[in-house]
Amino acid sequence: MPTASDKKIIFLIGATGAQGQPVIKALLEDAEDGTPSPYAIRALTRDPEHRRAKELEHQGVKLIKGDFMDFPTVSKYLKGVYGMFVNTDFFTVGDEGETYGGIRLFELAKYAGVRHFIWSNLDYASKKGNWKEEYACDHHDAKGRVGDYLMTQSNDINDPKSTLYTVLTTGPYMEMLNVLFCPLNERKDGTVVFAAPMGNGHAPLIALKDIAFWVRKTFDNPDTMTGKDLEIVSEVVDWITIIETFTRVTKRPAEYKNLTMDDWRKTFGGLFALMRDDIIKRDMRWIQSVHPNTMTLYEWMHETKYDGTYHMPLKLLGFENDYAPQLREMRITVMLDIYHEATVPKRSVPVANFWVEHMGLPRVSVF
Repeated sequence: MPTASDKKIIFLIGATGAQGQPVIKALLEDAEDGTPSPYAIRALTRDPEHRRAKELEHQGVKLIKGDFMDFPTVSKYLKGVYGMFVNTDFFTVGDEGETYGGIRLFELAKYAGVRHFIWSNLDYASKKGNWKEEYACDHHDAKGRVGDYLMTQSNDINDPKSTLYTVLTTGPYMEMLNVLFCPLNERKDGTVVFAAPMGNGHAPLIALKDIAFWVRKTFDNPDTMTGKDLEIVSEVVDWITIIETFTRVTKRPAEYKNLTMDDWRKTFGGLFALMRDDIIKRDMRWIQSVHPNTMTLYEWMHETKYDGTYHMPLKLLGFENDYAPQLREMRITVMLDIYHEATVPKRSVPVANFWVEHMGLPRVSVF
């Protein structure tokens, strides 16, 4: 039974974000056979005094003040660390910052003798889209460049001084069905309308708890899970499946309206184009062989009591509950020509201004 002094320390970047919280929970849980977790957590946070950081501290997480571009601080606290889980925030540093930062963090891991480095990745959109500009997606490409860099590095499991790496390629969270992918309207007859520029394409959705499973699985099994790009997913679905699943769970009618890409601005245009044209692929047979309890869309909707109502899951974006009242008051109007035939009055949709200012969602109105 590992004592506190001989536990493997995991240095975690992105601890208070969407992935970090379930990942920490998974790493600290007892193993399947009931033995205590072999891991202890050091978490980088900009504000160790904040409520959410304090919640992590109460779970036994050691908090380090700093951000992932604060390389001297990161380097200082990598001493004695066994592994790193790195989920950097593109929206705070941009593509150049994330690309450089990701590579630099791996270099610091090697300097410090870290044994296992896990990079939370996204599909390299431009590359997988055969360098067609319509598939360019900055927040995917920045992480994908780092993932490609890691895949060129040595990964010698037999060399105890080698820093092993795993590229863990995820995708859109199922939780985004509460925000970006949420229904934009409900008609007078009760029909809930999901709208997206997807055509017949598919979205590789993943539940946050499944990401956490893969991180724990990867740290537990370096012999078989390192030196690889693990392209993971919970379920690959089209929008028809989403509305059918929504109706199964809620017993409410739903409809899918296909939009044109002109209804979306550049930031998410590339993401939706990738899904619309099925550029992103996943090996479901392999995924389910490793993780038989992978969540389906139905299971996620049922577990979260999903009802299609817009709400901002604050943990997704790093927002804290302190700002919830302001966020709820923020509204934009979204106009979709596809709704011209809908018999509903014009109304605003409660989407936080964040999506307009930082992520390119258009300011238009809904009929």
